[in-house]
This record gives sequence, C-alpha cells and structure tokens, in this order.
Amino acid sequence: MKEHIVVLTGSGVSAESGLATFRDNGGLWEQESVYDVATPEAFERDPQRVLRFYNERRRQLQNAQPNAAHLALAELERHHPVTIVTQNVDDLHERAGSSRIIHLHGEITKARSSVDSGLVYDIGYKAIELGEHCEKGSQLRPHVVWFGELVPMMELAAEVVATADRLLVVGTSLQVYPAAGLARLVDFDVPVTVIDPGEPAHLPGATVIRRKATEGVPQWIAQHFPDQGPQRF
Repeated sequence: MKEHIVVLTGSGVSAESGLATFRDNGGLWEQESVYDVATPEAFERDPQRVLRFYNERRRQLQNAQPNAAHLALAELERHHPVTIVTQNVDDLHERAGSSRIIHLHGEITKARSSVDSGLVYDIGYKAIELGEHCEKGSQLRPHVVWFGELVPMMELAAEVVATADRLLVVGTSLQVYPAAGLARLVDFDVPVTVIDPGEPAHLPGATVIRRKATEGVPQWIAQHFPDQGPQRF
C-alpha cells in the first residue's frame, strides 16, 4: 500500500506566485488592520470596505499562476495518495491539478450568505458588491474564516493529519493557531519535514529544509520518491 502524504501549506507557497502574505513584514496586515477588514464586526460596521479588500484579493488571484511547488504537489498526487490541508484561501492548488484539498480558512473564489453559512456560491474572480444578496435576502460576504470565527474544517483536517504516513509542512510559520496544532497530531514515528526559508516554530523531530517552496518541494519529492523522475517545473 502506498504511503498517504499529508501536506500543510501556508502563505509562503502562494507568495511565490505573487500573492501578498498577511503576516510577514510588508504583509497585508501592515497595510490594513485586521479589525477593519477581517472580523464579523468590521463587516457589520463597514461592509463596503471589507468587500473592497477581498475584491482586490480576488482580482490579484485571477492574474496569479500556480508555481513550481503547487505543480510538484499535483504531480505527486498522480503517483501517491496526497491530501493538502491549506491555510490559503486561493485556488492555486486546484489550478495546479491537486484534487484532495481541505481549505481551513475558506475559499476566496466563493461567496456565502451572511445569515446562513450553508448557502455558498461559486463566484470565481468576480467582485461581491454591496446589495448582492443570497436567496434569503442577506448580503453576500466572502467565504473565508474571519478572526473570531470558528474554523469549521478543523475537525476534518485533524482526522486527515492523524492518518499521515508522511507529513510535509510548506510555507507556514507554524505559529497561527489552531492550524499550527495540526502538525503535532501525527503519530510519533511519522517522518515530518518543514520547508521554509525563515524561522518556523520548532517542531520536535522534524527535518527542516531552509528553502523557498518552489525549490524545497521538488527537492523533497525527488529525494523521497525518485520513481517520479526529475522534477522540472
């Protein structure tokens, strides 16, 4: 039986496709306060500002392309069972060809009702305008998890991580909870590798590859799964 590979990805993967990160130096939270654009209270207070912020993120995403890390993970799925658990709200993993993806923090290419979280709509890269309503008559909002909201996919993600035969952590500092706790749910004998050029939080027993995602992911795959042949992306 082939190994089940679980991959945790964060903003460092999308950054190499030109998408701004949120927490890094120069990131989006230095330009906008989270309390103004990423909380339920902000949306209630000034929905136009919040919608404008996410409309811009969607516009930028439309012009971005999957990079070598996204493509390498999609290729790996062609040969092995791979599940990606991502903190990213973009669709670059999907566009690269990965099919088993859990979006912890939602998906920016979707909108949902502001009164019924079960009413979710695919909108692609279109803007959400003030006055656009769901079928129950409430304003549409981005289908993302804001600060102060529950992470509905966390339980499923925890179950998946617990089944990992290998865990790969890419482009995340492992400092944002509850997502950061996922990396500690694997069995004690499961090999864990962290790929990040910065200083990710210490993960006992993990191998750290201090490279960008576009370099480290193909390198890791070539080392552990040479049956796939050279990784050229």
